[in-house]
Formats: sequence, structure tokens, C-alpha cells
Amino acid sequence: MIKNRLPFPLVLVLVFLIQSVQAQETVIPKLIWKVNKVDLGTVFEEQGKQIAEFEFTHTQDSLFYIQDVWTDCGCTTVDFTRDTLAVGGTGTLQVSFDPVSAAGYFNRMIIVKGNLQDTQDTLFLEGTAIPYPENPDKIYPQKIANVGFRLPKLNMGEVFTNVPKIKFLEFYNFGDETLYADSLKFNVPEYIEISQVQDFVRSQERGLIQVSFDGAAKNELGYVEDQFAISWDSLSVIPIQVIAEVFEYFPPFSKDELHVVPQLVLGTKEIDLKEISSKTIQNRVVSITNKGQRLLEIRKIQGNCECLTLEIPKTELNPGETVDLRITFDPKGRQGIDQRNIYVFSNDPVNPVQLFIIKSRVE
Repeated sequence: MIKNRLPFPLVLVLVFLIQSVQAQETVIPKLIWKVNKVDLGTVFEEQGKQIAEFEFTHTQDSLFYIQDVWTDCGCTTVDFTRDTLAVGGTGTLQVSFDPVSAAGYFNRMIIVKGNLQDTQDTLFLEGTAIPYPENPDKIYPQKIANVGFRLPKLNMGEVFTNVPKIKFLEFYNFGDETLYADSLKFNVPEYIEISQVQDFVRSQERGLIQVSFDGAAKNELGYVEDQFAISWDSLSVIPIQVIAEVFEYFPPFSKDELHVVPQLVLGTKEIDLKEISSKTIQNRVVSITNKGQRLLEIRKIQGNCECLTLEIPKTELNPGETVDLRITFDPKGRQGIDQRNIYVFSNDPVNPVQLFIIKSRVE
């Protein structure tokens, strides 16, 4: 009797083809969740339990119901639709999170099991839980009009011009009156928008003010300082200092454009003045060259000290053109090792911000 056997390599190829075809078949999930992750954001302990809702749709012909739900933490409890659903039916699952048992960032997992085969999905609940302070006066030392803040300034960090940067300003209500969101008044520059996150903040509770900083509308690059003012109906005006570092956003470009785009090259990245007298003003020159094939625009030149005077004859350089940046450093009132930073902002998309330093030892 003769047996026909396929060569082993051919068997492997056939198995691979069968698996590929199966993988290409569209798999319709039995439950379609509107979202499978909810971010609660910042949750203060005194706000009590927070509720997150997950909504789903049943897609199969068979009748469906939730059989069981598990969570990975006792800090979460779950309530869910217990009805039996036909195809197209919708249900909800509500997860209650208690911030008393958490501190800092949390990521809780909820497993939902249905009566049908392979109906087991995983949901996630995340956020940041902030415990109630034992000593609010110590944690919120910056106190104005019975409202306390952690720091004297709100630092927005790096802000790019393509999208507004959002940060939250935390405050503590030391007063006796409730602070309502709809009674918050403010005076802000056109590039800043604010709103109170919580509908109300009772006495001895904390709240958040959402601050949106639009770098493009600010229309100034580099380190910036400004302030805005807030108040509630019953409180005096509260000034808020805000600082940020604004950078221009450049979209991605192809490798072919790498040698075409503007290219700013500094003649040096460091000037060492060595030992100098605090009574002698120092003058130096640094060259700036455009080694690209398109017009170079110098957006801004910024030093980190009022002791620096920076002068440049023009801010637009044609390909191959060079200009001298004249630097005047007045060391009056300084002593010992000193370093000054100078930042050059331009439309060079590869290196839009370049730094060079001036070092010295002031006698």
C-alpha cells in the first residue's frame, strides 16, 4: 500500500496560509463598549466617592446578561444592568471609586463576564487621588483672601504653539463660604482661559482651576511671565502669577527637505571671559549663519539676565548669509564664578532653539 505524504515544508506553508485566512476574518465583538477606560482626573479625598459610567451594546443574536463582575481593589464597587438583553440592547455599568483608600496615581481594573461564551471584557478606571492634608496651613502657605495655594506661581512648563497647554491650579478654601463655579470672576490675557472644575468647593475643602495657555496667541517665544486675577462674589481679587516657556511647533518633514530648510549655525557655543573685573563692561561678538537653502528668520534672542544687552542688525538671513550678534555683559554687583545663557529662537525646524553661554570669574 502506497501512502502519499506531503513534504514537511509544504505542510508548514499550508498551515500558515490557513491561519492567515482565519486571521483576516472579521471578528465582531459580542459587546461594544462606548469607552473601555475612564479618567477621573484629580480626585480629592474630601469629595467622597466618584462615579464612572461605562455603556455597552449587545451585538449577538442570543440573549445576553452580565453574569459577574470582578474588581482588583476594595476601593471600587460596581452596579450594572441586570436585565437580559436582545441583540442591539444597551446596558450600563457604574463603577464607584472611594479615594479614601488611595494616594497618588491609580489604575483600577474591572472584569465583566457575560453568560455567552467568550464574553469577558476588561475595563479600566484611572486618575490621581489626593489625600486630605493633615495641616492645610503648611501645605497651602500662599494665602490670599481666605484662599490658599501651594506655590506663589503657576508654572505652565513647556508650551508649544500648535495646541494650548492645560494645567490645574489647586487651591484650598480657608473661608466659611462655599465657592461656586458660576460665581468665579476673572481678568485674564487673551491667550489664557480659566474655569473652576468643581461645581462648588465648601469651606475647608480643595478645588481646581483649569488654566489653558495658548502659546500661539501669546505670540512671544522663550521664557515669559504674566499674571491674571480671579475672585468669587464674596472675596477680594486674587492675583495669580504664571510663568511658561513658549516654543514654536514645527510639523514633521521628509529627509529630502533636511538640507533645504533654514539652518542656523552659531560661530561658537561658548565664550570664556576668564577672570574679569566687576567694574569692566565686556563686549563680544558671535556670528550667526544661515547654511540652509531657505530664508532664515530669527524670531527672538533672549538672555537670562538684565546684565546682558543683545543687538543684531537684521533678523532675516538669506541662504549663506552671516550677521554678527553683539553682546554686552555688565558684571557689576557680581562676584565669583558666573555663567550667562543666551537663547536664539529661529525658524530652523531641526534646531529651533540654540544656546550659547558666557563664562567668567568675576573679581
